[in-house]
Amino acid sequence: MYKHILLPTDGSPLSARAVAAGVGLARAVGASVTGLFVAPPATPVLFRHKLPVGYIAPDRHAELIEREAARALGAVEKAAKAARVACRLERVVGDFPAEAILEAAKRRRCDLIVMASHGRSGLKAVLLGSETQKVLAHAKVPVLVHR
Repeated sequence: MYKHILLPTDGSPLSARAVAAGVGLARAVGASVTGLFVAPPATPVLFRHKLPVGYIAPDRHAELIEREAARALGAVEKAAKAARVACRLERVVGDFPAEAILEAAKRRRCDLIVMASHGRSGLKAVLLGSETQKVLAHAKVPVLVHR
């Protein structure tokens, strides 16, 4: 069935549940997984939920991003190890997460993407869009959206 599953994560609880589901599926079908964390470039502007909230030195910002990536990808690695599923981890720096997810799926020859639905609505959805929706619209492989 599936041989290589991409698990994009932002470290959120919803994303963690999608990772668990993806690892469980990988175990059931004998697939490997790649955990992916996409982070924006470190800048002097600090963002929270994609909205600017303050200023920080770029090197300090890079440290915060790296810490968050390590935490999120560590959870993927831990879940895969517990399930005895082969796992790779990848960090990507980019301004467009959906694009980075699609590129990683192609580069790693993944045949399924399992990701969380963040369920944005109202003004946030209009201003920010949904990375999940963008991946769904442009993916060349199946996408399983976990709620």
